[in-house]
Amino acid sequence: MDNYSGDQQHHTSWARRLGFVIVLLLVFGGGTFFGSYFGVKQYVSGDNGQVEISKILDLYGKTRSEDVSFDQFWDIWNMVKAKHVDQPVSDVDLFYGAISGMVAGLDDPYSTFFPPAEAKEFARDLAGEFEGIGAEIGVHDGQLTIVAPLPQSPAEKAGLKAGDKIFAIEGKDTFDMTLEQAVLTIRGEKGTTVVLTISHDGLADVEDVSVIRDTITVPTVNWEMKEEKIAYMRLNYFNETTWPEFDKAVREILSAGAKGLVFDMRSNPGGFLQTSIDVASEWIDSGVIVSERFADEKSNGHQSRGKHRLSGMPTVVLVDGGTASGSEIVAGAIQDYGVGTIIGQQTFGKGSVQDFQVLPDGSALKLTIAKWFTPKDRAINGEGIAPDVVLDEMFVTHDDGSVTDVGVEKAMELLTK
Repeated sequence: MDNYSGDQQHHTSWARRLGFVIVLLLVFGGGTFFGSYFGVKQYVSGDNGQVEISKILDLYGKTRSEDVSFDQFWDIWNMVKAKHVDQPVSDVDLFYGAISGMVAGLDDPYSTFFPPAEAKEFARDLAGEFEGIGAEIGVHDGQLTIVAPLPQSPAEKAGLKAGDKIFAIEGKDTFDMTLEQAVLTIRGEKGTTVVLTISHDGLADVEDVSVIRDTITVPTVNWEMKEEKIAYMRLNYFNETTWPEFDKAVREILSAGAKGLVFDMRSNPGGFLQTSIDVASEWIDSGVIVSERFADEKSNGHQSRGKHRLSGMPTVVLVDGGTASGSEIVAGAIQDYGVGTIIGQQTFGKGSVQDFQVLPDGSALKLTIAKWFTPKDRAINGEGIAPDVVLDEMFVTHDDGSVTDVGVEKAMELLTK
């Protein structure tokens, strides 16, 4: 969610802002360390340029807070180092654990500190490939929840659905797990199995579901032309490959002479904020796409940009309970400007913005820095977007095993009548 210009926004950088789901600033001992601050980096680095824990720890005497005494922290540090049964105790593990605990103290499921190995894994996610079950998870009403299984993923094949509650992973209660701890527990090598204790509807039908992990490559965009020159486009995610794939699909759809568009963002968990702004801008000639509001109450309105190639294109947008974050930004903007009809089910309600940065040692912090609002100043966080046309069912399974996509059928009906 940094402000980029031109095509540079779609390239990998050391700092990105995410809408999911989808952010670094390290606060320790009352002091604030930014990896880009040369003075601090120089102070805490050894001759080889690597960060040395001992030098970071020495900063505590120079960064004391007037409101908080860190004597107790250091007393406990020393007791753990001296008395814990498993010796030696790693300074690095204690240091990263202390930072993780500090961020957990925010009581924000979307703010997390990543030690170097976990930060590397998270970066792989953003690139669109990892090994796991292929499901986006979040926290809804205080409970770990499936936001959306990816199409054709092990999670989808195992029967997991958007909105499923996860009560345990491999028999371990998820009540006190952080979001990232849950993700790392679910992750694993291709071919191995993870058991999730889930419920599709409250506590009445709790069951164990075994999912075989696989390599997950996230397909972001696909499209096809349906009858009467109505194009159908599926957008699965807003990651590093989304914009070039979306741009290519729009060019092909227009070249094929499409007269209308079914834009499917069901089970789209979001991703990069800037990409969602660019996607929404294709329908909206001018005006604010989304506004961010920060802790200091300042607001940043992101204006429409780009070529607006879908402006005037009759459009129906499909959403459901797995539509979250960046996809809610797009749906909210289209709805507020009246340039398309939103149909389906209430969206997830992830209306916060995370900033992701990396420290010199490879660790990183994803931190919620703002909440976002639609062009008509609607707050989405915890609320979601109500469709213009509500569908009680998205899919109907018939006796012969065939499945009817009610959402697509209704969208086609609206565009062809």
